[in-house]
Amino acid sequence: MHVAGRIEDYALIGDMQTAALVCRDGTVDWLCLPRFDSHAIFAGLLGTEEHGFWRLGPAHSPDAPPPTAARRTYRGDSLILESEWDTPRGTVRVTDFMPPRDTDAPQLVRIVEGVSGRVPMRSALRMRFSYGRVVPWVHKVDGRTVAVAGPDSVWLDTSAETFGKDLTTYSDFTVAPGDRIAFTISWQPSHKEPPAPAEPENALVATEDFWREWVEHCTYHGPYREAVVRSLITLKALTYAPTGGIVAAPTTSLPEDIGGSRNWDYRYTWLRDAAITLSSLLRTGYREEARAWREWLLRAVAGDPENLQIMYGIAGERELGEAELDWLPGYEGSTPVRAGNGAAHQLQLDVYGEVTEALHLAHMTGLARSDYASLLQLKLIRYLETNWDQPDEGIWEVRGPRRHFVHSKVMCWVAVDRTIKLIESGDADGPLEKWRELRDDIHRDVCEKGYDKERNTFTQSYGSKELDASLLLIPQMGFLPPDDKRVIGTIEAIQRELSTPDGFILRYPTTGDDAGVDGLEGDEGAFLACSFWMADDLAMIGRVDEARKLFEKLLALRNDLGLLAEEWDPRQQRQVGNFPQAFSHVPLIDTALRLTASGAYGG
Repeated sequence: MHVAGRIEDYALIGDMQTAALVCRDGTVDWLCLPRFDSHAIFAGLLGTEEHGFWRLGPAHSPDAPPPTAARRTYRGDSLILESEWDTPRGTVRVTDFMPPRDTDAPQLVRIVEGVSGRVPMRSALRMRFSYGRVVPWVHKVDGRTVAVAGPDSVWLDTSAETFGKDLTTYSDFTVAPGDRIAFTISWQPSHKEPPAPAEPENALVATEDFWREWVEHCTYHGPYREAVVRSLITLKALTYAPTGGIVAAPTTSLPEDIGGSRNWDYRYTWLRDAAITLSSLLRTGYREEARAWREWLLRAVAGDPENLQIMYGIAGERELGEAELDWLPGYEGSTPVRAGNGAAHQLQLDVYGEVTEALHLAHMTGLARSDYASLLQLKLIRYLETNWDQPDEGIWEVRGPRRHFVHSKVMCWVAVDRTIKLIESGDADGPLEKWRELRDDIHRDVCEKGYDKERNTFTQSYGSKELDASLLLIPQMGFLPPDDKRVIGTIEAIQRELSTPDGFILRYPTTGDDAGVDGLEGDEGAFLACSFWMADDLAMIGRVDEARKLFEKLLALRNDLGLLAEEWDPRQQRQVGNFPQAFSHVPLIDTALRLTASGAYGG
């Protein structure tokens, strides 16, 4: 009996439209078809085997857990996973991948290859539609196995013999050196003709070519290239190719607090996450992805910039209603399991700054000028003119009362500052003097109301005593110079008050059983993005050795395939939160670039 692994036990494969998570024992426990935000056909990650899985590995006793692979790696700089098992009878390799999609039929391909000896193998495929709730009708059509439920059909192609038992499709076979047996599942709307039979070997060659050619565009060649390239590949995998939208993660409800209720659906495009992802892509040579994201943004916001949402669907959808999937017991008992995200309509003023900063960077790096992008930027500032001084829910999407969050105000300043620079460059027209005054007003307001003189630190919100790791972005955004005593004081205060014993950084104080500033019960782990921000700040204030040591400790938290979730639980020493997380991999890239530029690396 397989149970879901630790979060870091999973590998990511994907086709830039959806993604699957593959455990160390060869079980696919998560796959949504045909899109990232579609219903899962394998939801074992958030439940049990009854909710859908596909295990492919050496045969084993039904009473014993499936054996885990002795080795696994991505093939070069690609998203092709290779797992190898050493058994008493020999060694076998399974290659898992999803071909970049040029048709409407997404495919997951698994190729079994004998390496030595003769190894008995078993494929166990249990498809459950609608997040594990619906048992499909499974039958044969022209020698192919098809599972149908409502609007969906999934087709299995393999040369191996298959049989059905206990509402599961099995295949038992043996491989010797030189044997290659492929299994492919393809999704198709159930009212359409069957998808073309799979060509797994051709698909493997094409997939490897795709990733090799894509990685060749990377302009970073510094000492952290392996980590940077793996992070870039992960960000590319989280990009929905048809529209350019970037999901925060391909999963929902992986808990920030194991056994708790901090479980959210991240299969959407947060403007904040996507904007900082755009920044990393631009600075590492990926202009086409940046252009596609900018076009996605302009379509998503079109016609209604005054009502900018913090997140949208991957095609720009605005309605992301939140529901609880009460038939799923949750990852390690973490409930509720959620689909959709009710935070979509929160007011988070910092988003205006992130979007404007991204458009500014695109402009500064020579991305082809877009008149509508400039027009959007001006409209956003006109909205902030009368709304920057409102309380909001802030960067962390608190579900408690609105506050005057310092980071939100700082990012309003960023939005105005970058738009002033756009006008000064001659590429837009606007009321320069009026907006310079606005910029000064916001700056003065933050420094007067968001700064604690006695402790020499900025605070989470006006009048509060709490700290917040988002304050680490003050020097990075240019709001104050790194050598300003208030900046240094804030960095040191966060190190004192928000550090774990390992030296990683919490977002803000949480209060355990009682609802705290975020309106939620329970605690959470160290937020990895904040820990990378701390490394950045330490480098900026000249403490480069300390910055490098923290960065390399963070790199050591990655799993064996170089992947990071949202947070690190210092008590249980494990990754927590949705996985893999764009908001962790982006600052990894940024910090690597900063440390490389400063020469702050070992060896």
